[in-house]
Amino acid sequence: MNTASATELAPIRKSTPRARDADLTRKRILAAATAEFGRKGLGGARVDEIARRSRSNQRMIYHYFGSKELLFTAVLEAAYSDIRAAEQKLNLDALGPTEAIATLVRFTWNYYLEHPKFLSLVNSANLHRARHLKGSQTVREVMGKFVQMVKAILDRGAAMGEFREGIDPVQLNITIAAIGYYYLTNRFTGSIIYDRDLMAPDNLDQRLAFNLETILRLVRRES
Repeated sequence: MNTASATELAPIRKSTPRARDADLTRKRILAAATAEFGRKGLGGARVDEIARRSRSNQRMIYHYFGSKELLFTAVLEAAYSDIRAAEQKLNLDALGPTEAIATLVRFTWNYYLEHPKFLSLVNSANLHRARHLKGSQTVREVMGKFVQMVKAILDRGAAMGEFREGIDPVQLNITIAAIGYYYLTNRFTGSIIYDRDLMAPDNLDQRLAFNLETILRLVRRES
């Protein structure tokens, strides 16, 4: 008598070559669109250039994404998902509260430096009043998890006597993002009006140190 279960007898399903090709094509389009939107913004980006860079065509782009606007939404979702996924790899839960916040500040600063297109995409989204994010469940989910992660660190810090109580994790994240985002997105004008090369290595190091001091002073309990 054959006693093998249905699960054991079921054939292993493998993705078909067509499905794999479709996935690769979609990824190529998304990568090309990220570069194009990052350089030129939504208004200046051209679908034909995205098609050329992705070795596809406009018909395929509209097939996979529906429209230029929806493609921009997909690019934004991927951008926010990528930074949040990178943050998860920091394993902040394993660090003490103060070191966890310091690590997050360093990470945010370095991520912005290493991914300038992320800042450009955020700028472009804001120029259009974030209408491309309003219906995005993906962004809501990844940001919701991030806020909960920061809240857990703040709660641990308060319970251990390291942090003040009642710090809003959303306000804290806005501040961490802002002190890096403003500096880098205004680096050209800032370098002129302050007569200082804001992107010189020494000045970048000083800025990170200032960011760390600012945030840690903000969260620490007064002795």
